This record gives sequence, C-alpha cells and structure tokens, in this order.
Amino acid sequence: MKKMFLIAVLAIGFASVTNAQVDGNAIGIRFGNGGEISYQHALGSANRLELDLGFGSWAYGGVYLNGAYQWVWDLSALATGFNWYAGVGGALGINNGLGLGVLGQLGIEYNFNIPIQLSLDWRPTFYLIPGTHFGYDGIALGVRYKF
Repeated sequence: MKKMFLIAVLAIGFASVTNAQVDGNAIGIRFGNGGEISYQHALGSANRLELDLGFGSWAYGGVYLNGAYQWVWDLSALATGFNWYAGVGGALGINNGLGLGVLGQLGIEYNFNIPIQLSLDWRPTFYLIPGTHFGYDGIALGVRYKF
C-alpha cells in the first residue's frame, strides 16, 4: 500500500513540472507515532526548512529534533491547493543517551483558502547512533497555521 501511494504521488508529481508557490511560514502540530511541534520556514518560492520538536517515539521515546530541507512542487492536477514535497535532513534525540540520524521525507499537503495547511507525509530515518539501523516513524498528519 505504501509503495502504491509513493508511486502515485511521484507519477503525478513528475507530470507536473511547475514548482509550487511556498506561502511563507507555518506553525502547528504533527501526529505520527508521537507528537511534534512543527515549524516551516520559507527559503524561496519553492523551498523551505521544516523543524519538528517531538516527544515520544523517536528512538523509542524521549525528546528529539528533526530538521529537513524540502523541495515543494505543484500538484494542482488533483485540485487547487495541493502540493507535494520531498526533503532530506537530520535527526537528533535524547533517550537514555544521545541519538543521531539522517532522514528523508515525502509528503502531500493541502492549503485551504484560510491560513490552514494539512499534510500527510512519510519520514524514513537511518539511525547512526546509538547503533546503525534503518527505521521509519510511519505516516504522520500535520496541521499548521500559515502566516
């Protein structure tokens, strides 16, 4: 199912060569295996930085900070307001010691006519410390206020 979702998003995204317009900054929450306070900062018309401070699930609990540089593309072929995005970044966590990882991110978002954004994304992570292993936090839902 996840592979089919990924293939569909990529196929539609590659068909659309127009970059999306990033609408400034956004702050909100992101729910996956744990809760995160999420902030997005525009770095241009089609790029942004996302920082997420989380509690709960990264490395099986604790507190963590994820940061991802994201590229955003227009997905208005579905409906006006849709974008898809991909990003890379890092993860730092504390839970009975320090944790460190490298992450990727792939998602879809909908921007309402009011300053609200909904997103659904997948963030696989390659953990380097405390032991090298691959994992992912599943699919997460984000709700953010745009400003």
